[in-house]
Amino acid sequence: MSSSSVRGLLLCLLGASLLIAQDWQTTQDLPSVDFTGLTAAQKALALKVLRTNACPCGCTMKMAECRMKDTGCSYSKSLAAIVVASIKKGGNEAAIMAALDASPLMHRATPKLLEDPVAIPVAGDPVLGPQNARVTVVEFSDFQCPYCAVAVVKLNAVLKAYPNDVRLIYKQYPLEMHSQAALAAQAALAAQRQGKFWELHDAMYADRTHLSRQNILAMAEKIGLDVNRFQQDWDSPAIKQALAKEQKEGDQLGVNGTPTIFIDGQRYNGDLAMDAIRPIIDKEINRK
Repeated sequence: MSSSSVRGLLLCLLGASLLIAQDWQTTQDLPSVDFTGLTAAQKALALKVLRTNACPCGCTMKMAECRMKDTGCSYSKSLAAIVVASIKKGGNEAAIMAALDASPLMHRATPKLLEDPVAIPVAGDPVLGPQNARVTVVEFSDFQCPYCAVAVVKLNAVLKAYPNDVRLIYKQYPLEMHSQAALAAQAALAAQRQGKFWELHDAMYADRTHLSRQNILAMAEKIGLDVNRFQQDWDSPAIKQALAKEQKEGDQLGVNGTPTIFIDGQRYNGDLAMDAIRPIIDKEINRK
């Protein structure tokens, strides 16, 4: 292939990726937003408002973007309904913004960086890092969640930076919006029975968009699991009960999305980037 052809192919791929990234700015439909009954002009107004105003859920995205990228977000879903309802009543942009401002959802209190400590049962859960680490990080996570995949990289960086002082404990919290998440969670618990939780954890996050039963079985074989035993455990009532137990623990702790992080029992509402989390970890180490 000539250099000009390669360059053309790269430009096409770049253009395609940019188009996908900007979908929420151009699409005429948003998940779980009913534009029925709006004229073309009214729908355009609704989309304008949703594309230009931030979602208050804490995701840092615009409401339309949040609808596209986090379909389980109750904030963007409810606020989009308010926008449509206001337009149906004849409201202009100023009236729509007033209706949004009147919603308590738009005035979500900023959570504390570290909330009050709670007791989290961790006996028997998979651990990375020394058992006697001075700081324990508990992660409630979902194998299909794109944000969790990013968290894996950032939490691994934390463990690397604090090899003697931080341990990570993984908790299953598959979201209903992810069709294969529960299947993957059960697979991870089954792998844990053979001492290979983290190997399957890494394999599934590396290919989180293809978590079919067939592909997970291939991963299990590749990491050296006894596949027959793995399959028996995977579908067993005991594994399903173990998963339900962890989900219930998450519910009781107020987990409603993934990843949710606790540092020494304190829910952490900050960025997982090293420059943001390092002062928190250092403070926890120094107070012990």
